Amino acid sequence: MKIEVYSPTIRRKEMDAVLTAMVEEKIGPGERNRLLIQTAKEQLHFDYALALRSPAVALFLALKALIDALQTDSSSENKKRAVIISALSPRYYLQVLQDLHLTPLYCDVTYDFPCMSRELIENTAVKKPPELEIIAVVLHHTLGFAPDSAGISELGIPVIEDISQSYGNWFVSKDKKINDKAEDAPAEKKDKEETQAQSKIELNGIFCILGLEERDMLTAGGGALLFAMNRKDAASLRNFAGIADEYCLPDINSALAIVQFKDAARNLDKRRDIAEFYIKASLRTRHKRFIQANSEYCNYSFPLVLETGLKDVIAYAKKKEIILENAFWNSIAGVANSVCAENCPVSNSLVLRTVLFPIYPRLRSADAERISRLIMTLP
Repeated sequence: MKIEVYSPTIRRKEMDAVLTAMVEEKIGPGERNRLLIQTAKEQLHFDYALALRSPAVALFLALKALIDALQTDSSSENKKRAVIISALSPRYYLQVLQDLHLTPLYCDVTYDFPCMSRELIENTAVKKPPELEIIAVVLHHTLGFAPDSAGISELGIPVIEDISQSYGNWFVSKDKKINDKAEDAPAEKKDKEETQAQSKIELNGIFCILGLEERDMLTAGGGALLFAMNRKDAASLRNFAGIADEYCLPDINSALAIVQFKDAARNLDKRRDIAEFYIKASLRTRHKRFIQANSEYCNYSFPLVLETGLKDVIAYAKKKEIILENAFWNSIAGVANSVCAENCPVSNSLVLRTVLFPIYPRLRSADAERISRLIMTLP
C-alpha cells in the first residue's frame, strides 16, 4: 500500500463539527469565527487576533499596519521600503510584497538550521542599497523549526513571526514521559531532563501569523490567525476590526480549526512517537538532520539533507511505495532560485538536497516502521 508524503489529520470529530455548521446553515463568518479566536487565545495567550481567509491576507494586513504607522514619519517619505525574508519562505510572500510595493531583501540560512539567524539578518541589513528603508523582518518558522526571535527582535527592526508550521513548540506534554523515564536516574540528570522538557519557544514578533492551510500544523482547510501578543501592538490590529466579511474566516472553516486546536496535544504526541523511529534510523545513515536548539521540536516534518542526489532518493522510495518530496518545492528559492542564487547559496543548495519523509498523526505504526527501514537503507 502506497504511503503518501502528507495527509491532513481529519477525524470524525472534525467531520461532525463541519457537518453541524452546515446543518445549522451558519457557514459564513460569525459565532464560530469568534469561538475560534477564543479557543486559540487559551493556548497562545495573545491580546488580540483576527481570523482571516488566508495567510496571504494576514501577511498583507500585518505589513499594512506597519506601513500605516510609518505615514506620520516624515524622515521615511522619500525612501523605498523593504522587507527582509528568508529565501526559504513560502512563495506567496513575494506576491504580498509586490501588492504593497515593498522590495524583498533575501536572507540566507545555514546548513544546520533552515531559518534566518540574527547574524545573517544583520548582514543582509548592512548590505542593503542606501535608498531602501527596512520596515520589517518576516520570520518564517520553516519546516516547524523556531528561530531565535528574541535575539532578532533586539536588532530594532519590527518582526512578524509566521508560526504556521511550528505550532506545538509551546507544549510540554512530554514532561510526564520524560520524568517517568528519569525516575531512577541520578538527581542531577533528572533535574536537567525536567528543565529541558519544560523549555518553551517564546513569541517575540509584534505580529504573529498562524496559517490554517491544508499543510500547516493545524488546518481549517484554509485560513489564518493574525494576532498580537501585547496591548500596544494589538492597537494597530484593532484598526482592522471592522474589516469586511469577505476577508474573515467562514464558520465552516472555523468549526474544523476549533477541533484541531483541542486535539493538538494528542496529535503532537503521535508525531513525537513517529519521529523517534525516524531519528534512530537516521543515525545509521550519512545524511544530516536539522536540529532545534533550546526547545523541543514539534515534529511538523522529518527532513533530511542528503549527501546524494534528491531525484535518486525519491525514485528509490517510490519503488518501495513510499512517496517523498522536495522539502522546499514551494519556497521562493524553490520556484525562483535564480532570484536568490547570488546572495543565498546555502538556501539554493538545500533546495536541491533536502527531502521530506511522511510524518503525520494518522500514520500507522507499521507504516512508520516501513519508513524507518527505508531511511536506514537510503543510497
